[in-house]
Amino acid sequence: MHKGSCLCGAVRFTVASDLSEASACHCSRCRKWTGHFLADAEVPRDTVTIAGEEHIKWFTMSEKARRGFCATCGSSLFFDPLDKVKHSWLGIALGAFDSPTDTHLKLHIFTGDKGDYYEIEEGVEQHR
Repeated sequence: MHKGSCLCGAVRFTVASDLSEASACHCSRCRKWTGHFLADAEVPRDTVTIAGEEHIKWFTMSEKARRGFCATCGSSLFFDPLDKVKHSWLGIALGAFDSPTDTHLKLHIFTGDKGDYYEIEEGVEQHR
């Protein structure tokens, strides 16, 4: 079981499964949403329990996904695909988990759109 929360603790969650190998998204949308890039784990939706859902504010950024953050402290928390039939998972920001997560970055995506102020480490799969 993994636990986590937003910065202020208004939103808390548990995941009753192992965390997948994580990915890092460097697209401009994720960079603007998080202030850097999004590192998240995709977990089966039915393994997630959320307390404080009334504090989650959702921003629907496209016809494909919405992003959830704490309306009190602003913490970036959830990446939620809107097609629940095709995607039975919920992305949860790794920084919101209590340690240890027992996972690591497996993949970097949208690396062609990454910020110019950092480098991506070698040895992890990358997709432009």
